[in-house]
Amino acid sequence: MTVAEQLKSDVTAAMKAGQRERVGALRLLISELQKDAKEGSGDELAVLRRERKRRLEAAQAYRDGGRQDLAAAEDTEAQLISGYLPAEMSDDELREIVQGAVRDSGAESVRDMGRAMGVAMSAVAGRADGRRVSALVKEALAG
Repeated sequence: MTVAEQLKSDVTAAMKAGQRERVGALRLLISELQKDAKEGSGDELAVLRRERKRRLEAAQAYRDGGRQDLAAAEDTEAQLISGYLPAEMSDDELREIVQGAVRDSGAESVRDMGRAMGVAMSAVAGRADGRRVSALVKEALAG
């Protein structure tokens, strides 16, 4: 079952349960997935990661503006989206991948970070945030 099919099924269940906020969030995700499919990308997980990132950034902006109620709503939607994404990698797993990427890419200093990042991000395949990967690559190249 694709992510879009799962979302449609969950919309039906949420409607029956009377969960308005959940229905709205799921419909928005379905819309974004359909828009992405029309554009030809078809990478459902990339869409979900992008939408989760938008929610987290919006939540932070609301917190900075003193609107805790709106930040909580955005955090709830981000958590909902996270449920459809594969589990994040542990720090130990990610460290191993980064060390392998640095070794395989031949990167020797921070100036070679781009090569190591390319190898690491392809190995991670969306199961870790780019910032986490970048920090570990910098750490590996600096040490």
